[in-house]
Amino acid sequence: MRIADLYAADGSSVLSLEFFTPKNEAGRKALFRAVERLGAIEPGFVSITCGAAGTTRERTADLAIELQERFGLTAMAHLVCTGTTQSELAETVRHMQAHGIDNILALRGDPPKGATDWTPVEGGFRHADELVAFVRERFSLGIAGACYPEKHHEAPTLEADIRNLRRKVDAGAQFLITQLFFDNDQYWSFLDKVRAQGIDVPIVPGIMPVLSLANLQRIASLSPGTTIPPELEAAFRKAGDDDEASLQAGVSFAAQQCRALLANGAPGIHFYTLNRSKATLQTVAQL
Repeated sequence: MRIADLYAADGSSVLSLEFFTPKNEAGRKALFRAVERLGAIEPGFVSITCGAAGTTRERTADLAIELQERFGLTAMAHLVCTGTTQSELAETVRHMQAHGIDNILALRGDPPKGATDWTPVEGGFRHADELVAFVRERFSLGIAGACYPEKHHEAPTLEADIRNLRRKVDAGAQFLITQLFFDNDQYWSFLDKVRAQGIDVPIVPGIMPVLSLANLQRIASLSPGTTIPPELEAAFRKAGDDDEASLQAGVSFAAQQCRALLANGAPGIHFYTLNRSKATLQTVAQL
């Protein structure tokens, strides 16, 4: 199934889930438990992340195949330019396609761990739009891309970032998933700006139900420029060391955010699960 077709169809909003490749067998078991439990929300699709430097490229592909075959889910694998040559990317895509994977999310990727600047490898791509064009020209696959309502932290301006996004869509990206955000006004403002530039593909909000103040602070450090709502931070400080109170604060905020997005026409919600089920299940239960 091509995921873009889900957004083109009339009907209910699409709920989708993102997972990362586990590091060990304990992580695999925890992931599969989460996937089983999250099946209750009947996700339209799931996506599997790839390590920033392409370090989990093969494991990402194999996990996408396994989740699709074992759980009957439509799986989308992330592909990144970082640390990966064109021939390696083509080999990975052929492997996935041979096992029924019909969708990929094309990303530039982050610098390798410990590096401050991003540089392409010899024989690789420099930008995500080049990867999108490569996949579109050589394979019959659904292609998604990423976007940043508060701009990518390396872009000089939001306007420059949107121009880059237009190149990605022109190259063949059929829908976009946003970086996580907490302020819905940022999403709607971004939507107005990209539509004004002729970008008319579905733009799916990426939402993470945050579990604690430490979790929120880590997100802020990993996603420079993300607006942190003072009311959410205050709710976590009030919860203190009470894990259940912190969970409910995060779930309540995420549910309120998702309800408003869907009520105003967002095509769906893409949940960043962190390979856990409880917060996402409780958030969806409140929609």
